[in-house]
Amino acid sequence: MSKEMPKITEAEWEVMKVLWKKSPITASEVCSALQEYEEWKPKTIRTLLDRLNHKHVISVNKEKRIYTFTPLYSEQECQRAETRSLINRIYGGITKSLIVQFIEDENLTKEEIKELKKKLDKRIE
Repeated sequence: MSKEMPKITEAEWEVMKVLWKKSPITASEVCSALQEYEEWKPKTIRTLLDRLNHKHVISVNKEKRIYTFTPLYSEQECQRAETRSLINRIYGGITKSLIVQFIEDENLTKEEIKELKKKLDKRIE
């Protein structure tokens, strides 16, 4: 989607992860998937689904008796928006600062470093 991605909370991210794995999906199926690793009540999960719908991050198919939910943004679109927000908030919009800190602070393998170098080299071309 080309419009700006609405902000989503950490809890909403967890709901979105379930929707990205399988959709369209019912609220009951979302609850079942999340209750495997979250101690949230179904009412909490339904509230999160409602918030995401109001933010226009997901759509609700109300044609059938049982509503189904589908993400309106891909996981990659959401990750990019979140990354851009982080860079703007923490690094003053300067991507290089984030990359330098990441490279300095992370324990990268030689293969990971080679892959990063390839991507950087490709950007120069």
